[in-house]
Amino acid sequence: MKVLVLGSTGYIGTAVTRRLTQDGHTVVPFLKTGTTLPPEPGLDVRLGNLTDPDSLRAAVTDDIDAVVNLATPTGDEHADTAAIDALTQPLRGTGRALVYTSGIWVLGATGDNTATEDTPTDPIDIVGYRPRIEQQVLDAARDDVRTAVIRPGIAYGHGGGIPALMLNWAKENGTGRYVGTPDTRWPMVHIDDLAALYTLVLTKADPGTLWHGIAHTAVGTPALAAAADLAAGGTGRAEPWPLAQAAETLGLPFAQALALDQTISGDRAADLLGWQPTQAHPTTDLTAGSYA
Repeated sequence: MKVLVLGSTGYIGTAVTRRLTQDGHTVVPFLKTGTTLPPEPGLDVRLGNLTDPDSLRAAVTDDIDAVVNLATPTGDEHADTAAIDALTQPLRGTGRALVYTSGIWVLGATGDNTATEDTPTDPIDIVGYRPRIEQQVLDAARDDVRTAVIRPGIAYGHGGGIPALMLNWAKENGTGRYVGTPDTRWPMVHIDDLAALYTLVLTKADPGTLWHGIAHTAVGTPALAAAADLAAGGTGRAEPWPLAQAAETLGLPFAQALALDQTISGDRAADLLGWQPTQAHPTTDLTAGSYA
């Protein structure tokens, strides 16, 4: 396929772009107007802006077989709604694909109740309107657009993502640190395993379907913080970072997200698409892998 990718230069987008290319697809990056273009002769690049619907519509030319949206939302519901309208308009009635990236924070705190794709949403403030965007994408399947929504877990791997923040906290404070209480757990996924899921959804998923990109259902944040301390050269200590204090540094919405206790299943993708995560556990990657 020839795949237009929004957010291709981001943390997850880089991994997805790499996997799409490895699997034989042609990636067409959508880059912000004014971006310095890479020195690759003949590279097909589309320029525009997420807040400019005309540029999004123009990017989805007839030779584009699929669109993968990994771009960070603008934070403006009206702008994000208009962006989805613009991306889906050229695809309607064609059977071409649109894969949209959401996130697990739309489910809110699940505690011990393992959430699936059928669990009702209960979004925290930082993703308050995201479920409505998800539904907008899924509804476009009625107009013969092969839409799908992926909710990645907390992504790790290649020394990046939120675990990299935990590593920096350990270096700065002399001990591992996690936001909230010792009971906090994160559903997680290695970015290479997540990238494999994107290619499967793009090629195999039914229209109008929702998928959780979760390889590890619930990873305790104290264990992650202790592993980050080891990676930073410490002895594996970890201490809680009270939410109010973390909010002063990180901002309240992000701090609340990091303190969210969630247990979420990714079994649907394994059962129906044959997705098989193979990468090391996040604590192993921290202590003896890409973060060490």
